[in-house]
Amino acid sequence: MLTHPTLDQLHQLGLHGMAKAFADIEAGGEAASLGHAEWLALLLEREASLRRDKRLSKRLQYAKLRQQACVEDIDYRTPRGLDRSLLTMLVEGQWIADHANLLICGPSGVGKSWLASALGNKACRDNRSVLYQRVPRLFSDLALARGDGRHPRLLRALGRVDLLILDDWGLEPLDAAARHDLLEILEDRYGHRSTIVTSQLPVDQWHALIGEPMTS
Repeated sequence: MLTHPTLDQLHQLGLHGMAKAFADIEAGGEAASLGHAEWLALLLEREASLRRDKRLSKRLQYAKLRQQACVEDIDYRTPRGLDRSLLTMLVEGQWIADHANLLICGPSGVGKSWLASALGNKACRDNRSVLYQRVPRLFSDLALARGDGRHPRLLRALGRVDLLILDDWGLEPLDAAARHDLLEILEDRYGHRSTIVTSQLPVDQWHALIGEPMTS
């Protein structure tokens, strides 16, 4: 078999995983012991694995999660009031398929952002699109975007991801523009996509924060 021309063709076709597997098998001396079907299966599996890894890398890069957190590292021994059965259900991800939403509340320092990032990481691994946003920065970016024409595009991006993480909600009151943006984001997503909100502000104080009865 002409190894180098075959490798060249695989690379030209963009089958880089298959090319790497082909070279590894040849270098390892396994070629003579494998049948044609086994060769093909190994090459296809390596190509599929490489493409899965690339897609996951792109999803994680787009998500811009605040922390490198994984659900496998959740520590149930720390007294934070975590419900293991509820978290097991959340990790499975059916709630995202059902377009449900999640609120993570608690005082500063208990790991709200970490947990939201861990669930976002799992969603990425489950082939779902994710986007993390700190709420104060988000509304600031949207305000700037009104002046340079990016505002509609940013709202569309926020509306179309499978899971939107809004972190640090409630750090400061909303002005009229932020209230309008919040309403637009939630209207676009409600019943169609899932949202995680983290906040150290008790829910019964949200009305005062929003500052508009019709919105709240």
